[in-house]
Amino acid sequence: MTTPSWRDDPAHGLRIAMADGEFDAYLARPDSAPRPAVVVLHEVFGVNADLRETCDELAAAGYLALCPELFWRQARGVDLSVRSKTDWEQGLAYYRAFDLDLGVRDVAATVAAARTLPGSTGKVGVMGFCLGGLLTFLSAARTPVDAAVAFHGARTDEFLAEADGVRAPLQMHLADQDEFIPKEAQRRIEDALRGRPGFEVHGYPGCRHAFSRHGGMHYDAEAARLSRSRTLDFLRRHLG
Repeated sequence: MTTPSWRDDPAHGLRIAMADGEFDAYLARPDSAPRPAVVVLHEVFGVNADLRETCDELAAAGYLALCPELFWRQARGVDLSVRSKTDWEQGLAYYRAFDLDLGVRDVAATVAAARTLPGSTGKVGVMGFCLGGLLTFLSAARTPVDAAVAFHGARTDEFLAEADGVRAPLQMHLADQDEFIPKEAQRRIEDALRGRPGFEVHGYPGCRHAFSRHGGMHYDAEAARLSRSRTLDFLRRHLG
């Protein structure tokens, strides 16, 4: 892969150039530097208010946080509401047309950019939700990252043949009542990754898919608080 270039863009946060085009990433900076970076990967709703808030929370905790627009080859500036049926349908259309391999390549480009950002220590973690959770797992298996945190990564069980490629510490958050990741799929994920250095998995009893999504229908405040605490502890241990 050609090394990507990047530039600060006042209108878009960060613009990352690839051989086949450019895409934007929302960028939230901590108050002081140098700091580790976290690349945050969105759900089917694009870089929306939920993901921007997640990045802002990470910046407040002391991390450079970047959220790349993964659907840029289909549409620019995707920012959908989790409360709109029309937006749900649009997001699912983007999801069905999404190329996972190209997505992992874009994540790798964002990780490479994050390592060289002013104020970065050079250490970079990846953290994602649903589609972004699956991409977190695939990126950890295919791309050098320093830590990975996957929230309810639907379809991860379909790609467990790549589990041996995971070298970075990996933390997973799975809702016990996840309607998109049944118990048997969760068991297979845990079995495939158990024993790998730095792997840990956390279950959330009574919770459904996207329990930590700001403003989501299944938001669970206590589970969201606990998962955030576990995530920050994990990132501090492995990124600093």
